[in-house]
Amino acid sequence: MPIAPDTKDWTWVIDKPCPECGFDPSTLTRENLVPRLTSALEAWPAVLARDDVGVRPNPETWSAGEYAAHIADVCDVMAQRIELILREDDPEFANWDQDKAAADGDYPNRDPQQTATALPTAAARLTEGFGQVADEQWDRTGRRSNGSRFTAYTLGVYALHDIEHHLWDVRVDR
Repeated sequence: MPIAPDTKDWTWVIDKPCPECGFDPSTLTRENLVPRLTSALEAWPAVLARDDVGVRPNPETWSAGEYAAHIADVCDVMAQRIELILREDDPEFANWDQDKAAADGDYPNRDPQQTATALPTAAARLTEGFGQVADEQWDRTGRRSNGSRFTAYTLGVYALHDIEHHLWDVRVDR
């Protein structure tokens, strides 16, 4: 059964705490962003090792394996975006439809081992991308095709929320 598309604009999480998962952007700094990304991403291999990794808790909710596949894709997309911000002046990011990515990637039927292989590479690219941001580059900007604007820093905050929120979705205590 396909999951209903997520039509929310989650960009508000760069400024306000998330009432669902408890993510609080005020706890982040430029100095602790990469360590927090690294820590959150290190939790995902254990999720993929669960016996019930492919079982949806209900028909309308992704399984832990589907969330992990999404996180691998999020890492790839956000790594591309931070690379663009550092390379170009105020780039417009290519549109990314996460629901189309889930369908194209066949998340419900993806072998968890495939995700377990892809995720560390994508995670490393993401953390390395943000790890390369020099002090004077954190305020460089980029924008989504819908007009949402990010700095290098707020893009990292946005990415971290996605990663940590989905850990909450799969019930990983942190």
